[in-house]
Amino acid sequence: MAMWDKLKDQAKALQQSQGGRGATAGHSGGHSGHSGGTRSGGGGKAQLVGLFKTQLGSLKNELKSGAYRDASMAMCALVAAADGSVDPAERQQVESMILSNDVLQNFPPEQLRQRFNKHVDQLTMNFQHGKAEAMQEIAKTAKKPTEARAVIQTGMVIAGADGHFSQAEATVLREACAALGVSPAEFQL
Repeated sequence: MAMWDKLKDQAKALQQSQGGRGATAGHSGGHSGHSGGTRSGGGGKAQLVGLFKTQLGSLKNELKSGAYRDASMAMCALVAAADGSVDPAERQQVESMILSNDVLQNFPPEQLRQRFNKHVDQLTMNFQHGKAEAMQEIAKTAKKPTEARAVIQTGMVIAGADGHFSQAEATVLREACAALGVSPAEFQL
């Protein structure tokens, strides 16, 4: 637990270094005007994504469970399909990010690819059913706070890879936070 507290302190320090607006927005909870902050504060989100990558890397030795692997692949698929569709180029791009992710290299690439594609296929055939399946997989990590937060961070890294978070991506990330019992404000969502 001490490791996670240290990482939370780092995130808080980053929020405070972004100035009063960023720190306040991160603690506003139900304030839905966060998409404006995403557009105008893209540098802040990019910094946050960089911090999440660093935090995940420092937890690499703790993130070796099958539950984390499966929940992360469900999260990646959900973020990729957040807008309701995943074109082949987007699927390939996300798959490449997954396979090159330092923490996810704890797992055989074929396992990651298979689980990610299974969720993407379910989401593209029937988004609501696929989303329910993905959320069930994600919720399996709720009893392990380090893994639960790492699943959200993995989703944030995938969502922020293109330099911004769409409203649909932010929505599925907030819903995943709810499924895991984690505060979205902790991730500036």
